[in-house]
Amino acid sequence: MTTPQSPAPDPYTTATGVCPVPHGPSSDVDSDPRFPMYTSEFVTDPHDTYNRMLQHHSTLVPVELAPDVPATLVIGYSTAVRILNDPDHFPSDPRAWQKSIPADSPVRPMMEWLPAARYNTGATHLRYREPSVAAIDGIDQNAIVDMVESAAIPLITSFCEDGSADLVMQYAFPLVLEVLNQMCGCPADIGTRVAVGMADRFDSDRVKAKQGMVDLRDALMELIALKRERPGNDVTSELAHHPNNLDDIEVFAQLMSFYGAGFEAQRTFMANALLLIFTDPRFQPDSGRNLSTTDALDEVLFNNPPMANFCTTYPRQPIQIDGVWLPADQPVLISLAACNNDPRIRGEGTSSIGNRSHLAWSTGPHACPAKDVAYRTVESAIDQLFDRVGEIRLAVRPDQLVWRPGPFHRALAEMPVVFTPLRASQVML
Repeated sequence: MTTPQSPAPDPYTTATGVCPVPHGPSSDVDSDPRFPMYTSEFVTDPHDTYNRMLQHHSTLVPVELAPDVPATLVIGYSTAVRILNDPDHFPSDPRAWQKSIPADSPVRPMMEWLPAARYNTGATHLRYREPSVAAIDGIDQNAIVDMVESAAIPLITSFCEDGSADLVMQYAFPLVLEVLNQMCGCPADIGTRVAVGMADRFDSDRVKAKQGMVDLRDALMELIALKRERPGNDVTSELAHHPNNLDDIEVFAQLMSFYGAGFEAQRTFMANALLLIFTDPRFQPDSGRNLSTTDALDEVLFNNPPMANFCTTYPRQPIQIDGVWLPADQPVLISLAACNNDPRIRGEGTSSIGNRSHLAWSTGPHACPAKDVAYRTVESAIDQLFDRVGEIRLAVRPDQLVWRPGPFHRALAEMPVVFTPLRASQVML
């Protein structure tokens, strides 16, 4: 007779298996003051805030994403990896949480549930992720460079004779939009509406964020209807006609995730990498060590990732991790920026050049499936700019640059630069 084995102990319970905190909104993380992530101080210098967090907390920090919107921010690398690989205890479904959040909360448009892979677990997550992965895998990687070049040349030509430009609004924004439109088979007029709506959705102004979601939904639903009727070899058509039979709302949700990660993150990724190249002597042509675009991208993903605080989960029940009890149904965000710079895993002098152990693409079942597409797009766009314009420098001091508000991204509002004016014919060569 076989003696039945006891189940393995749950690492998140006490020895008695009894949760010592009530199943309510309060927890250990509520006992200390919360760090606000919506202030101008945080937006201007988030790394200073992360350092102050480390002075008072080990791996889990009480924060406010917006006034009266509490959350827990993970600043420990190992803890983040543990959470991101444990969807059973830390699912990404926000529906219970969002019942307690006002409809006009500025962070709600970014966080509320949709029938998309990133908001679900288990079989539902797989049903949504499979079409997205298939659509992304269908993108011709070899064609990305050509897509970028065809978008870059007209943009550079439009400002080359001026000797100045805003590389956020005149280059990164329209270039990424044009490339995504090509990948998604999206007409330019619809794509522009998508871009404006997506940008507004990230904004901390509640009215602007809410309207951005409405505009985004209208534009994408129009695109889906177009591809239902006239499919092509593109991401939208693959989603709309995948064997998993997603309905229009489900296609919209996957497509919005693709555009959200593609448009907002890629243009910010590009701008942050350009800022590093402009301001770090290691990347200057006259320095003793002239590093490459690839080196800049790797360093940005470590130190200044475009999605700085993201990958939100919501514990199903009060749960203890690293000696701290977290309440049920309250957001737990991963600070990708802080975790990448956790002193416990990054020793003094550790270089991020050529190091891809960062969490900028997340990890676990929700890891970004489009990272290769994004990396190649941004790398090609930066190379096109420098190959065709040459010497470029910031038109203002780095401390005069304005960062867009919001707790999730690390994004410049503009990047004014100057360079020697060029004739359009020189750019076309």
